[in-house]
Amino acid sequence: MQAARGQLEIMRNREPIAEIVATDETPEELAHRLRLVEKAREFSISELGLPDNDSYRSYADIDRDYVVWNVFAAPEFSLEPKTWCFPVAGCVGYRGYFSEDSARRKAGELESQGFDVAVGGVPAYSTLGKFADPVLNTMMHWEDADLIATIFHELAHQVLYVKGDSEFNESFATVVEQVGIERWLVSRGEQDALDAYLERRELREELLQLVFDTRADLEHLYMLRLAPQEMRRRKAVRLEELGAALSDEVASSGRQAPAWIDDGLNNARLASMALYHGRVPEFMTLLATCEDDLRCFYRKATMLARTSGN
Repeated sequence: MQAARGQLEIMRNREPIAEIVATDETPEELAHRLRLVEKAREFSISELGLPDNDSYRSYADIDRDYVVWNVFAAPEFSLEPKTWCFPVAGCVGYRGYFSEDSARRKAGELESQGFDVAVGGVPAYSTLGKFADPVLNTMMHWEDADLIATIFHELAHQVLYVKGDSEFNESFATVVEQVGIERWLVSRGEQDALDAYLERRELREELLQLVFDTRADLEHLYMLRLAPQEMRRRKAVRLEELGAALSDEVASSGRQAPAWIDDGLNNARLASMALYHGRVPEFMTLLATCEDDLRCFYRKATMLARTSGN
């Protein structure tokens, strides 16, 4: 019911972008960014082979910083995320709430059951083409490249979505996002913006490698037959080492630390990171076999989903 009410709120607040930019009452900064979205939307169709539909042709201001808050959970000594199953999305490794208070209450309930828990605000999500997804005010806090990249990411879910495999879906969409934004910026001759985007992505990948190294160490640890107290001690030491390494990496880059570092590191947080990036190298290799042709990539990824039993 909360999901239905939240989605209805978004639908009610939608306004066509063409109408918003045409009125003098629209702030110039908003109008400029929405015109950019219009151009990127056409590029997504003609150059990236993404769906030609009504998604991201409207705008909705929902008067908050995030559209939903996702709750992630994992057992104390496991990196396997807890899953929840829904009619449209299938089984996914998180549970979304349109109210932060509701998300925090669910997180507290799971913590009381012994789970590691993480809560994260989400500026955008896809209804997989079931509705005409709008651009949201929650997406307007980003730089232009990140705004457009997110639209490409969410549209990719409409190309291919496998019920019950969040890691497959998010990794696939991440590759489309990365390739798409690079081509978009090159097409516009925005070399400075491309360089800045690639620097942010390089830092993100370096942080993720530290996370994946820690995951490997913890997976090994959890297979050992140790007393719970000793297991907790070793787990805490490894997570503390990860936190220090992440902080050092961010400090050396001169950039601001991602919010998830300060929100706390535990099994749930590490599990959530794998959902979005765990299979990116595999999909990049698949794209290379298509000589970087995205339409070929979509076909091969679809075949991969079918043949791997997803």
